[in-house]
Amino acid sequence: MSDVWDELQWRGLVAHSTDEAALHHALQAGPLTYYVGFDPTAASLHVGHLVQVLTAKRLQQAGHKPLVLVGGATGLVGDPRPSAERSMNDPDTVAGWVGRIQAQIAPFLDFTGPAGATMVNNLDWTGPMTAIELLRDVGKHFSVNRMLDREAVAKRLASTGISFTEFAYVLLQSNDYLQLHRRHGCSLQLGGSDQWGNITAGCELVRRVDGATVHALATPLLTKADGTKFGKTEAGAVWLDPDLTSPYAFYQFWLNAEDSQVEGYLKAFSFRSREEITELGRQAREAPKARAAQRALAHEVTALVHGDQAAEAVEQASAALFGGSGHADLAGIDERTLAGALEELPTATPESLDVPVAQLLAETGLAPSRSAARRTIAEGGAYVNNTKVVDTDATLADATAGAPLLHGRYAVLRRGRKSLAAVALPLQQ
Repeated sequence: MSDVWDELQWRGLVAHSTDEAALHHALQAGPLTYYVGFDPTAASLHVGHLVQVLTAKRLQQAGHKPLVLVGGATGLVGDPRPSAERSMNDPDTVAGWVGRIQAQIAPFLDFTGPAGATMVNNLDWTGPMTAIELLRDVGKHFSVNRMLDREAVAKRLASTGISFTEFAYVLLQSNDYLQLHRRHGCSLQLGGSDQWGNITAGCELVRRVDGATVHALATPLLTKADGTKFGKTEAGAVWLDPDLTSPYAFYQFWLNAEDSQVEGYLKAFSFRSREEITELGRQAREAPKARAAQRALAHEVTALVHGDQAAEAVEQASAALFGGSGHADLAGIDERTLAGALEELPTATPESLDVPVAQLLAETGLAPSRSAARRTIAEGGAYVNNTKVVDTDATLADATAGAPLLHGRYAVLRRGRKSLAAVALPLQQ
């Protein structure tokens, strides 16, 4: 077995673990079965979950066997948050989300061979369980005093209070570890550091009930340079589902990584070698304007999540939008990629082509007023679809006479070299 423990530590992916020497030995001694769980609290995973997915992939590449649990049962309850009670979703919705999330995770892992992954759903063993069985077989082994000491529970008790449903969540997750240990010989649980209390409670339940020693590993919760939660933007979470976060927006999220953080992100999300990552980190420090590390990160993670073709398409779109090299480059962007790119820009939605370009520049904020927009045009600083506008009275129809609308309804406005906005006409009926 390869020394995956050393690799995980170098990549900054070990925040907590049970007995380090014992876990290191178990990883080296031979293939072990491990599990990582995701609750379907939304229709998609976000980039914060990607740490767990890729860490599971690293362990499988080292020869260990993954169990991927998407919690059809725990998703109906909700892990307690420190701030407020979760909204409970109906069973049909949660079941649909289980399928979607399983489909998102599947491409990252190999489901064949001796280390082939297995998808599991805790509804399979929790659903048939009676309340009496849960209380006798699981609840008997939990101290209420220790449950009250858990950070999320303590914060809720000191503020909004907590329902028994969320308070008892730890019983369900701990029972998952016990069931997977019995059914699949699972001896390691992987999760985020915010799950450490639940994970170690599962280890303790396995020890108490089956007399076995099992392991736990928690990865750190990544943050931005300012300490805020990683994976959030002004528009909300960065989702893995391309219908919720376009591949273009996904690529741009990684491209905008802070210079001080990008090497750490490469370690956590990239499968490049240590030497490559170290070199990219050096370039980020010594030549930050080139953004070589960010470009490498953005391409690799976008390709991992959306495929090589999507990664190449968004790179071409970015080059066409910001390169100002001509209408032909813009026209070559497929409609879905273009629409995703333009969603990130201020957008005007005129009813027809008769609207003046100066008005569009003002509406989208590329100019503070129509008179300022006319001056920009007169000075040669206004473009539609990378073609310069020369007439201060030009309409959108005039401006697109030689460079037609993209896919019949889109145009890209540009002031100067880098200030962009979009025009989207109504869909033709």
